Amino acid sequence: MIRMTALMASVAMALAAPASAEVVSRSADAFTLRFAVDVETTPEGVVTAVSNLPAWWDPAHTYSGQSANLSLTFEDGGCWCERLADGTVFQHAVVTDITAERVVMNAPLGPLHGKTTKAELTFGSDPGNSGRRVSIDFVVEGPGLGVMADDVNAVMDQAFARLIHQIEYGAPPQP
Repeated sequence: MIRMTALMASVAMALAAPASAEVVSRSADAFTLRFAVDVETTPEGVVTAVSNLPAWWDPAHTYSGQSANLSLTFEDGGCWCERLADGTVFQHAVVTDITAERVVMNAPLGPLHGKTTKAELTFGSDPGNSGRRVSIDFVVEGPGLGVMADDVNAVMDQAFARLIHQIEYGAPPQP
């Protein structure tokens, strides 16, 4: 009986956890990542969570080491920026399109900066089987960048899990 209860608990946890990232495609010069999971929320809940970037983005993946230095302006031309201690503002991404259910950014994040010919990051929110289907799609193109797919996938998988936790619980998971 204990074994069956543990098995059922493990299955329930696996089904409740955010879907893992998928490398949808990969070539020598490009890759596409896809993350998606259904959560009980509203379109406004997704927008609020995504726009509260400092609350869910891992500080280990910032230049300053502090997520509080990040900002995200949700409007056409809006900036995903980071203010460094010396006052320098680093632009990680620019909002290129925004609707009630999608935010698209030109986002050559981290080591992709200066190397991409395309770095399109899309946050989506569509009706799902239960609640909303929250998704992130990341299309990256540039000479030789295909080899970075697994590393970028790992960072974005963690970011997606933190975003989903933010949507569901109002806070990122604690380390």
